[in-house]
Amino acid sequence: MLVAGAGPVGLAAALTLARGGVPVTVLEAGDGLAAESRASTFHPPTLEMLASLGVLDELMARGLVARTFQYRDRRGGPIATLDLAVLAGDTPYPFRVQCEQSKLTPILREHVERLGGEVLFRQEVARVDAEGDGVRVTTGRGGSFAGDWLIGADGAHSAVRRSLGIPFEGLTYPERFLVASVREDLEAMLPGLAPINYVFDPDEWLVLLRTPDHWRVLLPTPDGSADERELARLPGRLRAVADPGRDWDVAHASLYRVHQRVAARFMDGRVLLAGDAAHVNNPLGGLGMNSGIHDAVLMASSLVNGAATDNRPAIGAPDGAVSDALVDAAGGGAGGDAALGAVAGLGVGAVAGRRREVALGHVQAISHGNWARMRSPGRHDELRALAADPAAARAYLLRACLISSLRP
Repeated sequence: MLVAGAGPVGLAAALTLARGGVPVTVLEAGDGLAAESRASTFHPPTLEMLASLGVLDELMARGLVARTFQYRDRRGGPIATLDLAVLAGDTPYPFRVQCEQSKLTPILREHVERLGGEVLFRQEVARVDAEGDGVRVTTGRGGSFAGDWLIGADGAHSAVRRSLGIPFEGLTYPERFLVASVREDLEAMLPGLAPINYVFDPDEWLVLLRTPDHWRVLLPTPDGSADERELARLPGRLRAVADPGRDWDVAHASLYRVHQRVAARFMDGRVLLAGDAAHVNNPLGGLGMNSGIHDAVLMASSLVNGAATDNRPAIGAPDGAVSDALVDAAGGGAGGDAALGAVAGLGVGAVAGRRREVALGHVQAISHGNWARMRSPGRHDELRALAADPAAARAYLLRACLISSLRP
């Protein structure tokens, strides 16, 4: 099997395959694993999948447990705090883990290689061709690799997707997002702060997220101005959030455009698309990496289980071992049987189709709704009522944490 991309999605797919006894080669365009912070939130069902892959304990040792998240008013302070403990009957992990994805990828790589898989760097995909009952990948360095299947997890600018000519339609948001990682004690500056905070303001909303090494601040930034100008404005914008009498200590900051796009199909012959190669969305709610890992584990589990569209025999892990793994990977714990019902026994094409439905009807809908909500404050009473009603909070969190996306 071949996997393009050595991010958390590609390596999760590779580890799922390797644990199923399937030889796997990961082709990564970069010189090494990406060191950027990027995604930093792991939702409960993702924690379940990582537990089934045998890597959760190592992630937990590097991350922070976030049991609550908060809606705040920039001027008035806390509005409502949602406690993920209401999900205790739905998952063994009723919390989020805050940890940069760059801390997970080395763990995944080590496990893949320990099981005999290989991760090759400086191997950017240049061309993908069908070849008999499989697929051949040609890289920019002239390498040629053949496999029964290829999982394209090579990011939003996916060379795999482009090589296959698969449309990637959607929208681009009217503002850019500026993300700053800061070395500050924001809990001292803003009393009552939760590990994850969505801050309403009619003029300038923002998001404050705790990670093991930093606090991350996300600020919307008008399009059309030079990056240098906006980065020069950052110290003043941060002091407007909380003023310690000096400029904040900023470790690093970056500006990027934000898109909502979904590939026209997630399967093309013997090629599957997962993660950002298949769908991208705004980061509000932390859904991108999480849903991408779900794509990877479920698609790879389906391949290992031999449930291919042409009903070929299983290609690895005989004697029901993969069926058991699929139960775990599809949602494990309290929701495992229900999640399995959504994918078990389906061909990989049906699994890919279901993941596209989730991307359109669940991930995109929630992330865009989060963006619209941040731009339209004034729902304070509604949020307070939600936090005060455990049943309503549970229903809301089942969807916001992607648990319901894995159930029939």
